[in-house]
Amino acid sequence: MSQNEGGILGKVIDAKTREALPFVNILVYGTETGTVSNENGIFEIKNVPLGYNKIQASFVGYKTFISDEYLVTKDNSPYIVIELLEDSTQLAEVKIQAALFKESVESPISLQSLGIAEIEKNPGGNRDVLKVIQSFPGVASNPGFRNDIIIRGGATSENKFYLDGIEVPVINHFQTQGATGGPVGIMNADLIRKVDFYSSAFPANRGNSLSSVIEFTQKIGNPNSLNTRATLGTSDAGITLDGPLGKNTTFIFSARQSYLQFLFKLIKLPFLPTYNDFQANIKSQISDNSELSIVMLGAIDDFEINKEVNDGETDVETIKRNKVILNAVPVNSQWNYTVGASYKYFAPRSTHLVVLSRNEWKNKAVKYFLNEETPENLLLDYSSKEIENKLRYENSFKTNNIDINVGFNLETATYTNNNFQKNANSNGVAIFDFNSRIDFVKYGVFGQVSKKYFNDNLGMSFGFRVDGIDYNSTMSNPLNQFSPRLSLSYNFSEEWMLSSSIGRYYQLPTYTVLGYKNEMDEFANKEGLKYIQSNHLVSGLTYKPNTSSKITFEGFYKDYTDYPFSVRNQISLANLGADFGVIGNEKVTSTSEGRAYGFEVLAQKKSYSGLYGIASYTFVRSEFKDAQGKYIPSTWDNKHLLTITAGKKLNRNWEIGTKFRLVGGKPFTPYDLDASSLKENYDVQNGGILDFTKLNTKRLDTYTQLDFRVDKTWFLKKAAINLYLDVQNVYASSSKQQPFLLPIEDENGRVSDPNDNSRYLLEEIESTTGRALPRIGVIVDF
Repeated sequence: MSQNEGGILGKVIDAKTREALPFVNILVYGTETGTVSNENGIFEIKNVPLGYNKIQASFVGYKTFISDEYLVTKDNSPYIVIELLEDSTQLAEVKIQAALFKESVESPISLQSLGIAEIEKNPGGNRDVLKVIQSFPGVASNPGFRNDIIIRGGATSENKFYLDGIEVPVINHFQTQGATGGPVGIMNADLIRKVDFYSSAFPANRGNSLSSVIEFTQKIGNPNSLNTRATLGTSDAGITLDGPLGKNTTFIFSARQSYLQFLFKLIKLPFLPTYNDFQANIKSQISDNSELSIVMLGAIDDFEINKEVNDGETDVETIKRNKVILNAVPVNSQWNYTVGASYKYFAPRSTHLVVLSRNEWKNKAVKYFLNEETPENLLLDYSSKEIENKLRYENSFKTNNIDINVGFNLETATYTNNNFQKNANSNGVAIFDFNSRIDFVKYGVFGQVSKKYFNDNLGMSFGFRVDGIDYNSTMSNPLNQFSPRLSLSYNFSEEWMLSSSIGRYYQLPTYTVLGYKNEMDEFANKEGLKYIQSNHLVSGLTYKPNTSSKITFEGFYKDYTDYPFSVRNQISLANLGADFGVIGNEKVTSTSEGRAYGFEVLAQKKSYSGLYGIASYTFVRSEFKDAQGKYIPSTWDNKHLLTITAGKKLNRNWEIGTKFRLVGGKPFTPYDLDASSLKENYDVQNGGILDFTKLNTKRLDTYTQLDFRVDKTWFLKKAAINLYLDVQNVYASSSKQQPFLLPIEDENGRVSDPNDNSRYLLEEIESTTGRALPRIGVIVDF
């Protein structure tokens, strides 16, 4: 091999029988470089271009296969196991027609996929998978540094995440309890092979979601050698190890530690976050027809306030903004983990899958008035824990060319909540003081039947789920949560396809709602609470001019019923989740109704000959009924979403990329100035009190952002070094947010209203997000 080439090793097997396949044609995708597997299915390709590569495999009687992306360096030859599926339509000849886009009979619409190269090199993404997903159609985002995933006008609580088939409830550091948003993703891109993103047409074996299902597939350790990757960025440092643990067992492990608190203190920000995370998987080939995978994921987060932030500060407006944040933000700590094992057995005519997992999440927050830590100044002392143990069984088989998947899931859960909180709204101050513990048993049964007709041009799939929980009589009856779904697709030609999906989906209200206790020490929401229901109708047209490009148009409609509705604030909980803290810790009724509708246009080109790009536009309306039963815009009603991402691989291992994003301004609720100025209210809230009688009657301005990234890679004899510059918000686009309310102060402290001593004199302090955020990082593989 030359100085600019490497190698790829692997094995080809039948996906069902697990038998080795000899004499399979193997190519490096997009080149003429290749080989043929030997009598044991083993292959080795030499003279492979350095960098990320895909492998194409073709064999008579089997579907042509294109792999995910694998990094090839001079000293690292990745090992790939290729699983080929039989294809009765290809008995006569091999047709090299495999596309780079994932296709599914069960989910022929609203499905997108990302490869590792797209994740790592995404401009402005900082190698954070959840930020990369914001490039897809239908996905809105908030300005600033949060990782809120807002899908087709749905709340951030409506998404579910899976890692190698194991559900992961906590996906972000400092995650908002009762939602899924946070500033930094827990998933380490160094362990991710690909991401599959469903915004509708969810497979029946994935339940408890209303807006999206996001599946992460991890890399597998190299069975031949120990490899190391070290990363150093502006926010954290990490190390990843992978290699063999035995003859048939591999591992991959990573650990990351942030040093944001030092950076934030240096640039004088009022909050100091620290996070650490770990991620690992172990895969063992127990026998020729059985395998075991173990997955581990966890994080430790601490969030403190910087009490010295105003020391030496001279800018008056900055001092005031810092005071608002210091007085309002609690000291917070979280830790969580998910551990799971999946066992797969390949029987002669079916595949059995057993998944066991356990996850735990502890959340603690404390706040004192003016940060003076005395008992009488205590405003918030919150501690909660969520623990889940899960079992899922699936059996997949084929009969008469019909694909069938059936199974069940069983879960036990424990939720504890020790809560003291003073809260103020337009009705005055309320004190919540309770200790709660509740145990649940959850259960579900699912099935899916799929088949293709007319030379595989017509695809049909029907699935269903029934779910229940022993919380009350309504929710314990699984027939009350019967969730059918039907998908249809028709290929008019190799280029054109029409698809549709209709389905009913259910999601359990959050544990904070289920475990809330009132002043009578009763579970206040038990009577009358229901699963949240959403009906989806989606139709779309797909055009694929070639194997690496596609253009899609989709229209969607989502109808919501039985959403939790806040009794105290008289708003739907669907409007909450765009900030830190806790959602749902209150009395609710299952009476809220809403809808979201719109259309999406997507043009995408997968990386081919060094060029890749994706452009998407979404028009979306998201509306929920107010206390008077009238549809009004929800918090997630951005209306217009436009994202354009493009990149090019250049000579001498340079690569550049850019991303432009336009997000329509979201609605917000103005302050109740009369209630906010009352001292007894402000001293509890330390900020403005929203006037929910004017819910979402104001709207922020549309904001735009341009991100840019440049990479340079050196392939040395024993290492590969990738140096990158990733600039988020290149032209420092400023986005005005709802202003802060702050009492006017003099040398004696907060100033009272001269006409009413029970009130403060308040002033508005401008709140904006938007600064150029350059990040420099280095990745070393050896």
